[in-house]
Amino acid sequence: MSGEMARRGRPRLPGSLAAVTTLATSPLDACHRRLGAKMVPFGGWTMPLAYPDGTLAEHRACRSGGVVFDVSHLGTVRVVGPQAEETLQSALANDLRRIAPGRAQYSLLLDPGDASVLDDVIVWWVAPQRFDVMPNASNTARVRAAIGGDDVTGQRAVLAVQGPRARSALARVWPAAATVARFTVAGLAWEGSDAVVAGTGYTGEDGVEIAVPATTAVSLWEALLETGLAPAGLGARDTLRLEAGLALHGHELGPGITPLQAGLGWAVGWDKPDFAGRAPLVAERRAGPKRRLRAVEVDGRRPPRAGHEVRHGGEVVGRVTSGNFSPTLGRGIALAFVPPELAVGDAVEVVLASGPVPGRLVEPPFVARAAA
Repeated sequence: MSGEMARRGRPRLPGSLAAVTTLATSPLDACHRRLGAKMVPFGGWTMPLAYPDGTLAEHRACRSGGVVFDVSHLGTVRVVGPQAEETLQSALANDLRRIAPGRAQYSLLLDPGDASVLDDVIVWWVAPQRFDVMPNASNTARVRAAIGGDDVTGQRAVLAVQGPRARSALARVWPAAATVARFTVAGLAWEGSDAVVAGTGYTGEDGVEIAVPATTAVSLWEALLETGLAPAGLGARDTLRLEAGLALHGHELGPGITPLQAGLGWAVGWDKPDFAGRAPLVAERRAGPKRRLRAVEVDGRRPPRAGHEVRHGGEVVGRVTSGNFSPTLGRGIALAFVPPELAVGDAVEVVLASGPVPGRLVEPPFVARAAA
């Protein structure tokens, strides 16, 4: 999301809910407002879109140094007890036997009827009989209905510290948190309060996400900013995830979209005897998906947008699901579903509002992770 878009008025940020009348607020809401953040509705919450320096500056700060996002709008559903692992194994597509306590796993909640993705989640396996499952903001109730447990979203804030220098900055205020490795989970303490730190994120860069009690969230936020980390909003988070080629629920995931179509077969525990949506998904694997999500790079700086036609050989073969200007590449990029026979390197056209623009299918991610 470009600074130009922000100046023109409220952008159409994926997942925003402009019609919601009662919005939740983060424990850090007052901090964002003091910093002059532009606040917008998102997934039932009021969250910062960007700070005065703008989305482009925040995006580049994450790619070159480090930033901190408030992602408290993400849900946390806590499932505990001796049956917790079995419950998640039967409800979610990925296989927890691939990991162990102290690890995190990306997984999917599928529709039992057609295997479409109801939500994608991160599972933090905090202790042998405790799992913190992180749904998308607007899907927390749906996920809880499927897996049980308790919605503890309102009890904590979640800060994402991301970028090639994020860990070195974090180490200056909380050394133990900075050592939590990629897809590792650790229970730690901040100012005497229990917290959970996971080596996860949604930017394509290295970093951690920290769930800290709401009562101590402000002190952690302020300590992180004092290290020189820049605050970053949802606009930069979206451009970063797109450059990383990461799917967004409601765009690349949702009704009628299966893991195989979205290129997420690796997040399915095919050897599990059963999970919600397994039968239709196995049937689709045997037949082959009728479309596949592909990364598209176009000529010039004009950004593709969701809904724009994708053409190949003069025929419409798909539509953009997410598109934007890539601050790193200086050109338009997009994700789109196209026929499975189209492959990386094939030429396409994306029909922008101003007319067709040449492009090509490329291998994601659009931008590789920076070296620390």
